[in-house]
Amino acid sequence: MRSYTFSHAITRKPSASIVAGLRAVDTGTPDLGLMLRHHADYVAALRATGAVVVELDALEAFPDSVFVEDTALCLPEGAVVMRPGAPSRLGEAAEMAPHLRALYGQVVQISGADSFIEGGDILTTETEVLVGSSARTNAAGIAELTRLIAPWGHSVREVFTPPGVLHFKTDCSLLDGETILSTARLAESGCFAGYRVILVAEGEEACANTIRFNDAVIMPAGFPKTRAVLDQAGYKVVEIGNSECAKLDGGMSCLSLRFSPR
Repeated sequence: MRSYTFSHAITRKPSASIVAGLRAVDTGTPDLGLMLRHHADYVAALRATGAVVVELDALEAFPDSVFVEDTALCLPEGAVVMRPGAPSRLGEAAEMAPHLRALYGQVVQISGADSFIEGGDILTTETEVLVGSSARTNAAGIAELTRLIAPWGHSVREVFTPPGVLHFKTDCSLLDGETILSTARLAESGCFAGYRVILVAEGEEACANTIRFNDAVIMPAGFPKTRAVLDQAGYKVVEIGNSECAKLDGGMSCLSLRFSPR
C-alpha cells in the first residue's frame, strides 16, 4: 500500500481552552471562531478524497488536544500510542487509545518512564520510519518504538530535528513514495539521501508541514511560491487556512491521524 493512501482519519474539534495552548513564541491569542472554520475546511478536504473521517469531540481539559497526530503512530498493522514529551499532553494519548482500539486489532503503547515520543517527529515512508530526536522525542522513546514496530516489519531510522524547530515534521512532509517537501535547513543535514527533495521557497518555511492524503496535497494557505512549485510538479494542491493553529506551532499534519487499518 502506498504510504500516502488512507481509508480513515481521526480529528478532534478545537476546544475553547486552546487559547492556553503551548507555543514556542507568543504571536497572539488564537481566534477560536476562525480556528473552527479552518478546522471544518480541513475535515471537508479529507472527506473529499473519499476517506472516512472520525471527528472527536473537543477536550476542554487538554488545550492542545486538537493536535491529535502527536498521540499515536498509525500503521497498517496496528497503532502505537505515544508518550508525549510535554507533561501537560500525557493525558491526550490516554484519551485517544480507546478510539484506536475500536479500529485496530493491535494497539501497543510507549510505556517507559524515561521514554518520550510525539507523532510530529515521525515521518513514515514506503521503506522506513524516520524519527527525529527533538525536545519532545528522546532516544529512549525512539528505541522503544523501534522494538514495538519491528514485528510488524517496519524499520526505524533516527534523524535529527534542526535546533529551535519543534518537531521533525515542522520542516518536512511526504509528497509521494519517493518525494519529500523540506526546508533547506533540514535537507542540508543529508537525512533525505535517496529521496527526491522539493524545497519550500525561501521565506515560506512554515508551509513545509503539509500532508499528502490520497490524491490531494493539503497545505496551509498563504505560501504562493511553494504552491506554484507544487502545481508545476503536477500535484493536486488544496489550501486550508492555518493562521490560528500556527500561533500554537501547529500545521496540517498535526490535525489528524491518517491510516488504513488491516
